[in-house]
Amino acid sequence: MLVSSLVLLMVVFAKWVEPYIAQYRDVDQDTYEPSETQKSPEYYRDGSGTECRRCCDPAEEAPQYASPYPQYNIVPQINITILKGEKGDTGNRGPYGKTGKSGQSGPRGPHGVKGNKGSIGAPGEPCKSYYAAFSVGRKKALHSNDYYQTMIFDTEFVNLYGHFNMFTGKFFCYVPGIYFFSLNAHTWNQKETYLHLMKNEQEMAILYAQPSDRSIMQSQSLMLELETDDQVWIRLFKGERENAVFSDDFDTYITFSGYLIKAKSEG
Repeated sequence: MLVSSLVLLMVVFAKWVEPYIAQYRDVDQDTYEPSETQKSPEYYRDGSGTECRRCCDPAEEAPQYASPYPQYNIVPQINITILKGEKGDTGNRGPYGKTGKSGQSGPRGPHGVKGNKGSIGAPGEPCKSYYAAFSVGRKKALHSNDYYQTMIFDTEFVNLYGHFNMFTGKFFCYVPGIYFFSLNAHTWNQKETYLHLMKNEQEMAILYAQPSDRSIMQSQSLMLELETDDQVWIRLFKGERENAVFSDDFDTYITFSGYLIKAKSEG
């Protein structure tokens, strides 16, 4: 009874391990080659290793066995660039982009070809010149009093366009610009000579001589920048001290002159 049980147990165990043994067979063995027991005697008869079959035998498919290695499917690759279609229509123009930063200045290019001579232009306006000049004198002496006195001149040498007013003793500026002025006077013996060259109500220069036993000629000159309606004149100082300018009725000892050097409009 015990022996029969052991035999039955071994048969069951052999049936259970048989599938596992088949998986670990030698992989180098050709799975499609028939075993020694399946080969016919003709296998060794001609030495070709092929089994003889009759043409009328039905074709037998080779048994399919699972491969121990993974199987890969080869997918064909298609070059899309060769599948180029027809050219489409031009699309709408897109919006302008933002203005980029200014680049660096490039090198100076070569000189171009000299162009043709242009046509003669229309004649320009004639150059306009401006003039102003005067020169006046006085033949009468002048003594100081309690007030400032404007020196009036009685002799007119040059008075271009009448810019110097002989009644007021003042030069009126009608042409703004740079002017030159000069003043000459004769002093009185034992008396002081004290004169101012005035621009409007401002003292610009002084002609002065101290009391002396001899009378002498004194002079003063300067340049002034004048605007329209400015006035230039000579003033005698008031009588805080004995002040006088010498002259007589025959000769001219006192002169006052001025002229325009450059008009303001000339730049």
